[in-house]
Amino acid sequence: MQTELVFINLAKYAEIMKFEYDVIVVGAGHAGNEAAAAAANMGSHTLLITMDMNKIGQMSCNPAVGGIAKGQIVREIDAMGGQMGIVTDKSAIQFRMLNRSKGPAMWSPRSQSDRKRFIEEWTACLTAIDNLEIWQDVVTELIVENGEIKGVKTQLGATMHARAVVLTNGTFLNGLMHCGKTQIRGGRTGEPASYGLTEQLKNLGFIADRMKTGTPSRIDKRSIDFSKMTIQPGDDDFHKFSYLDTVQRQLKQMPCWITFTNAATHDVLRSGLPDSPLFNGQIQSIGPRYCPSIETKIVTFADKDQHQLFLEPEGVDSNEYYVNGFSSSLPMDVQIRALHTVPGLENAVLYRPGYAIEYDFFDPTQLTHSLETKRIHRLFFAGQINGTTGYEEAAGQGMVAGINAHLSAHDMPAFTLARDEAYIGVLIDDLVNKGVDEPYRMFTSRAEYRILLRQDNADKRLTARLHDMGLVKNDRWTLYQYKEKQEQALLQLLQQTSIHPDEINDLLLQLGSQPLQRTCRLVDVLLRPGIGIDHLKTVSPTLHAHLDNITTQRDEIAESAEIIVKYKGYIERERMAADKIHRLDQIRLSADFDYNSLQSLSTEARQKLSRIHPATIGDASRIPGVSPNDISVLLVLMGR
Repeated sequence: MQTELVFINLAKYAEIMKFEYDVIVVGAGHAGNEAAAAAANMGSHTLLITMDMNKIGQMSCNPAVGGIAKGQIVREIDAMGGQMGIVTDKSAIQFRMLNRSKGPAMWSPRSQSDRKRFIEEWTACLTAIDNLEIWQDVVTELIVENGEIKGVKTQLGATMHARAVVLTNGTFLNGLMHCGKTQIRGGRTGEPASYGLTEQLKNLGFIADRMKTGTPSRIDKRSIDFSKMTIQPGDDDFHKFSYLDTVQRQLKQMPCWITFTNAATHDVLRSGLPDSPLFNGQIQSIGPRYCPSIETKIVTFADKDQHQLFLEPEGVDSNEYYVNGFSSSLPMDVQIRALHTVPGLENAVLYRPGYAIEYDFFDPTQLTHSLETKRIHRLFFAGQINGTTGYEEAAGQGMVAGINAHLSAHDMPAFTLARDEAYIGVLIDDLVNKGVDEPYRMFTSRAEYRILLRQDNADKRLTARLHDMGLVKNDRWTLYQYKEKQEQALLQLLQQTSIHPDEINDLLLQLGSQPLQRTCRLVDVLLRPGIGIDHLKTVSPTLHAHLDNITTQRDEIAESAEIIVKYKGYIERERMAADKIHRLDQIRLSADFDYNSLQSLSTEARQKLSRIHPATIGDASRIPGVSPNDISVLLVLMGR
């Protein structure tokens, strides 16, 4: 009787509220938040549905954003008018620019976040968007009519209609957690799994499979002996994620700590392998190679006598620490005994043990580059539902899916990103053309145009394009224009300003560089290894005065100009290579072409092309198993 009353009242509420939207986004994780924010900020009446409004943007694994290649994705999200960079900067308790010893193509920003503040900032961000509503519920069914999405139905009995729907279900689809022999149904610890959607989508013809990921134990700061560990402080300079000058780090900065496992640790872990779900057959799904569990490490790398552990604080006011590098699904007692052998963790007290989680995902080759499904019009997938892992990869997909859901709902052409335009473009192109055989994580090595896709120039690549579409607002656009103007003026000054040997030779000798024999342009001196703009401004009054007149983003502008000067040749060469590939991307292929009729194609190429149906010759060339000879056959067919 109680349940019937709830449904009757909700039905009346639905009549009053008119659950009609342009875009519905399912899931308020990193993908869902960006999707909902993008669609709403572009003008769509948007609904975000989440299981728990207190966990919007929850960091299910470690409390960090960015890292190798991932940091570039966050910069791209920010350059397009997204929110992740802003939220991360406001909740940051440590920031580091990784790979500074390498070239700028490899520089990758990374930030530790206050987990609680991260959720608060995301919640504040979303609730401030006029076109966005939030509904707490579980989606159990999609409304599909004649191959087109029409809305969703929920556990509470609500029916919501929309022109476009974005699914960002994370690890919740039929989620199952493992800790030793203990199995708990759920999407993450303390939260229920989602049922019904996988089965419905499979009935509609979608191909689904299972993946596995894991998380380490969390321990009490008060039980850690930091004197036995190595401190790792953050950077103290101008770098951050957001290009906006109004967004700054606000919280107390905190260090991380490094320690190592040892032979005793490995002995304890080996003793628990018979009860490990990964090795006793309990877990059958696909797990990540690049971020393996600690038990996988000691088996795969049996010759190594230690593995690095990275202790990350969960927040300014929290005693909780995340043990990065110790992901495990071993029984709880084995995890505790193993941790107690690690220097500094001999008396560690756990808040909770690590666990593995299995969940459903869908083959991403069933998507177009807009992240719209090929089977259901105006239905979009983003995040771990596509077989990816990582907050950043999810958020990047969410951004693209949200933009395209808005465009589709208003019958406008789709938005896509090329491989030479963004790491997000590389990510989506890999998913759509190659599929996944393990949880997909972005690396710099996946991008063939890394010098073009630097973290410092994401705004140059993307901001103007998204401003034309209405997602980049006037404040960001004005700041970007100022930055571009000042950068060009600085580059011109470096070209036109000369310096005499008497003014700079003392500095050059101090830096171990050959002294000048005659007057030289500043740009030519800057080309020398080990010489930076900061050095030159100490000996050139003209340059010093010019930099002092830049009122905002001075350091970022100077760094960007320096990179352009030093890497000009490499940048131009990579741009020429990218332009050649673009020619193949301009040759379109019919969506219903019968590749099986082309006997001149290899058998594998016929099978792959028939299953994926690439949009262009360029897409076809990036499908594993499609050879250069197969591409030549297609080019001949197209009269090229």
